[in-house]
Amino acid sequence: MAKQSNKKNKNKTVLVSVIIAAVLVIACVSVVISNNIKDSSKTGVTDTNKNYFADINIKDYGTVTVELDEEAAPITVKNFVSLAKEGFYDGLTFHRIIKGFMMQGGDPEGTGMGGSDKTIIGEFANNGYNNKLSHTRGAISMARSSSYNSASSQFFIVHKDSTSLDGEYAAFGYVTEGMDVVDAVCSDAQPVDGNGFIAAEAQPVITSITIRDAS
Repeated sequence: MAKQSNKKNKNKTVLVSVIIAAVLVIACVSVVISNNIKDSSKTGVTDTNKNYFADINIKDYGTVTVELDEEAAPITVKNFVSLAKEGFYDGLTFHRIIKGFMMQGGDPEGTGMGGSDKTIIGEFANNGYNNKLSHTRGAISMARSSSYNSASSQFFIVHKDSTSLDGEYAAFGYVTEGMDVVDAVCSDAQPVDGNGFIAAEAQPVITSITIRDAS
């Protein structure tokens, strides 16, 4: 009888161990699923984010290559990539340039008042998004009006560190090659007012923006 009792106790111990292990596995899976839900509910995208390179070709100056960070600003990158692949930016200009600050373009009207046919959510801290990209030299970011969710097609490239913009505008990548081109464009600029507006005939032309996978 003692042997049978020990065998039963041993079986019970094994069964309890299996149950505990199963509970731990289920708990771990639940945490992973919960974290994924939190991440995707904020941006509307899943964990399929990837980076791109954008080659911004500027007539008479050269090419500025930017690495776009979809992890930091997925909605912004998707919008920019889509417009570029459609050829939206081809032939547009940089209409606002302030040396030591930034160069802004992507407006089909060339006045600072235009955009594409849609606007996007502003992915920056003061609008509730955890975008940690800083507006240091070479950052690319979205221009907008006073409304947080008004960005459309206009973007700007930071010429000199402008970290006061952090949390207020959606940076979505950095220049990897061609800062000498940015320097040249900003140095040549002759704004007609204090806001950096460039006369229509003098606005540097974006001949094309080509998108490449970073992988």
